[in-house]
Amino acid sequence: MSLITQQEINKAAWGACDTFRGVVDPSIYKDYVLTMLFLKYVSDVWKDHHARYTAEHPDAPELVDALMQDEAFFLPATASFDALYAHRFEAGNGTRIDKALHAIEEANGSKLKDVFQDISFNSNKLGDEEQKNDILRHLLEDFAKPALDLRPSRVGALDIIGGAYEYLISRFAASAGKKAGEFYTPAEVSELMARLVDPQEGDDICDPTCGSASLLMKCGRLIRERSGTKRYALFGQEAIGSTWALAKMNLFLHGEENHQVEWGDTIRNPKLRIADDLLRHFDVVVANPPFSLEKWGVAAAETDKFSRFRRGMPPKTKGDYAFILHMIETLKPGTGRMAVVVPHGVLFRGSSEGAIRQKLIEENLLDAVIGLPEKLFFGTGIPAAILVFRKRKADDTVLFIDASREYDPGTNQNALTETQLVKIIDTFLARETVEKYAYRATRAEIVENDFNLNIPRYVDTFEAEEEIDLMAVRAERIRLKANMADLEDQMESYLQELGYGA
Repeated sequence: MSLITQQEINKAAWGACDTFRGVVDPSIYKDYVLTMLFLKYVSDVWKDHHARYTAEHPDAPELVDALMQDEAFFLPATASFDALYAHRFEAGNGTRIDKALHAIEEANGSKLKDVFQDISFNSNKLGDEEQKNDILRHLLEDFAKPALDLRPSRVGALDIIGGAYEYLISRFAASAGKKAGEFYTPAEVSELMARLVDPQEGDDICDPTCGSASLLMKCGRLIRERSGTKRYALFGQEAIGSTWALAKMNLFLHGEENHQVEWGDTIRNPKLRIADDLLRHFDVVVANPPFSLEKWGVAAAETDKFSRFRRGMPPKTKGDYAFILHMIETLKPGTGRMAVVVPHGVLFRGSSEGAIRQKLIEENLLDAVIGLPEKLFFGTGIPAAILVFRKRKADDTVLFIDASREYDPGTNQNALTETQLVKIIDTFLARETVEKYAYRATRAEIVENDFNLNIPRYVDTFEAEEEIDLMAVRAERIRLKANMADLEDQMESYLQELGYGA
């Protein structure tokens, strides 16, 4: 049997969305398709392993059952995809699928606890009972097609399923408008951030606004590619229930077992802590928080027991520095480093934000400011920047990189190529001034600029226009005027020959 390619499985998974198109909005059916992909995969893995053990021990069904008990997860017989598919023509598809998901939750304890509580296939979002039952029958049939046979003996590496999951999430993000940023950071931006923080074997890595966990997993993948080991731990928190469920399923499908991802609001109720009033600290912290969040939780911040806002209180209607200050507070004293995506206003806005910015610079925490191209992020066309902070720096300089003009243009979405990523990383590591691209600023220069971090203040990208030779322009104008007179005379003679003369 020839193994399936990533492209084939991506195409088949995206094709399964046809059942919903034109009937239900993508922002709604996203969760149903991704959950069904998860259910189909765990069912196919279970079936594949059971078949292999049965072939190896044909006369020992008890041994087969015992071996299945040692699997990474447990699948109750009535909760399998095949069991649901067998009853697809009967009424109650929504209820049956919901029961199956909750049975899987119950059977797998902490691994999948509460993952499916925020999604209901029996929801009226899918229409009345008859329409809903019909849509879900078609969805089951889509996933039963040979192209979506997800048995390991057919698809090979686990990464291909994780890849399909990421592919679907990115496709949904591309069509989700403003809401896209809630659950997905573009792959090349995640890659860039991971390389900037340089995760190492043994690191604890956190994303306090983790979305579907793509950024966290990029950091983990980087360590695996370099060391061949899984000696690291991933931590995250996500405020939106359905997105938290995506993160849990995504991590499961990528085989990321050493993780703790909590559901809740990071500012109002940070759950990654080692005591009631003590936050957990990490080697690496990365995040793409919501830009300038209006209702970020200023009331809770005013009585914060973790002292996250001792440098100042962010504005009531702009939460950018709330997330930055939270992240700073969770860095390990020696090894801690972080990268965070921010809108450009964070670099120069005054008032309380200016005061916070000044303190962070005076404490020598800011390492680099990297300006990115516009239209890079889903849901917003504005250009953003990445701020890199480090608990222990070699000196007090800050590197500014203006990467805003180098990108791969797209119709709706721009992208960063590998060449452009490498240029940013090489410049970041070299920490040297590069004409019209990067500038290594001293503390004194930043003070002189009133702690304003607006990139054009440091990186001069001005292109002088070529000087105009006015005498040459005048001579060219006279020549063209003479040519025009000759053409007019020629046209007049042609018209007279044709009998159109005055």
